[in-house]
Amino acid sequence: MAQPDFSEFPLIPKGNQFEDFREGQRFEHHWGRTLTESDTTLFAALALRFTPLYFNREYARAHDHAELVIDPLLALCTVVGLSVEDLSEAGGPFLGIDRVEFHRPVHAGDTLNARSTVVSARTSKKRPRFGIVTWRTEGVNQNEELVLSYERTNLVQRRSAER
Repeated sequence: MAQPDFSEFPLIPKGNQFEDFREGQRFEHHWGRTLTESDTTLFAALALRFTPLYFNREYARAHDHAELVIDPLLALCTVVGLSVEDLSEAGGPFLGIDRVEFHRPVHAGDTLNARSTVVSARTSKKRPRFGIVTWRTEGVNQNEELVLSYERTNLVQRRSAER
């Protein structure tokens, strides 16, 4: 079998660069994600999160939840993932996540959506080829109820970088 000619498969740039962000700009991230019992049970097992609310339906019901509770860290990871295509897919180092708040439980069967607002965007003094962008992201369920929020900061490559 012949080796493929990778030059026939050009890379398509994805994501936004620093100049594409401005303070106050809003993004409604277009993918939602329904979290299931399987998601939370697997996440609990893999992450060694042995809280019965995440994998024992009867325990969750005994504690006033109609369904299994989705591990808040799984909900957070899901919402971050929903925002990547618009905010950080073009690459650039992740600098941190701050002000994480869990506003209400997420249950098996809930669908999460995400929206983000640019909080700040400035050029990096130490790395002039990059800018530093901070976004405030909210995760909402299928009823538009706020379930979590946080701020995330990344270095984002500049289009007009001096080389």
